[in-house]
Amino acid sequence: MTKTQLFGGIEAGGTKFVCIVGSGPQSIEDQVRIETTTPDETLNKVVEFFQPYTKEKKIKTIGVGCFGPLDLDPDSKSFGYITSTPKPGWRNTDMVGILRRKLDIMVVMDTDVNAAALGEFNWGRVKVATLVISDNWHGHWRRLY
Repeated sequence: MTKTQLFGGIEAGGTKFVCIVGSGPQSIEDQVRIETTTPDETLNKVVEFFQPYTKEKKIKTIGVGCFGPLDLDPDSKSFGYITSTPKPGWRNTDMVGILRRKLDIMVVMDTDVNAAALGEFNWGRVKVATLVISDNWHGHWRRLY
């Protein structure tokens, strides 16, 4: 019997973080909703949720879809940071670095909008598209050819 690979996921939003462990949208092993407060308080709760899975090597990677703006340039000194956000207390937060250091695991991050588009493309309503745009304020997806 082949063991299914589990992954960690974080929807990092301005009002809440949703953390999951699973192998896909229909196979969620565990999840938690954490209110977005300060970076220290919120990320400590995120780390606390994932630690049992990383210590037991049940997950090897966490993907993060995060509010921004973000620095996603891997050659930048501030790669993985939430940069000039208007969210109080979150400006210049090293999201990727903090999670990598505290969990000793690979962490990949993109914008919340790009993460949602990728999820829709792989598992949702957008099945065939060359370009997908999101009207993030209204939750509508548009397909362009």
